[in-house]
Amino acid sequence: MTLSPPPAGRRERNKQQKLDRITAAASELFAQFGVDEVTTQQIADKADIGAGTLFLYAKTKGELLLLVQNAHYADALERGREASQNHRSTLDAVMAIVRPIVECNRVQIDNGRTYLRELAFGDPEEPRHREALAIIEQTEQAIASVLGRDPSVDAAEAANRARVVSAIMYVSMASSLNVGLSVDDLVNGIREQVLTLRFA
Repeated sequence: MTLSPPPAGRRERNKQQKLDRITAAASELFAQFGVDEVTTQQIADKADIGAGTLFLYAKTKGELLLLVQNAHYADALERGREASQNHRSTLDAVMAIVRPIVECNRVQIDNGRTYLRELAFGDPEEPRHREALAIIEQTEQAIASVLGRDPSVDAAEAANRARVVSAIMYVSMASSLNVGLSVDDLVNGIREQVLTLRFA
């Protein structure tokens, strides 16, 4: 017989409820106005908490964006993993992973680019940043798993190629040259670059 874990205490539930309110408030305000136009005070007011309390959960607006976006990117990756199972072609399966991530990034382009900037230059010791880096690692693992379907590609080569695909995707999404591109145009551009890896 397995014992269920004890229910969370009042303090833990209270903390989780505050975190949920902060996440919902930041998500709504960032989506409506863009991260650069929103203040931490506006987020605190919408979440019905004090600004000091807000900073216990995230020290900067960049960390708040990571908090909001990490869940969206994790969902996008899961959709991509599932979609990749429906493709026999290695390239098509890889692009099935890439596309939902690009779509997620482009929901609000400025937020998407700021998220990537936080990934590149944020504090890797900050918990939300670590979560974001873990999503990148999981994305590379998902791509490597697809590449590993080809028996001529060993695990080390699959991992290296997956890192290249990931780099192409993230640089393409972050580039100011691509700000005006549609999702389809951006995905097609990534596909053209990925093709140089000579997939089966």
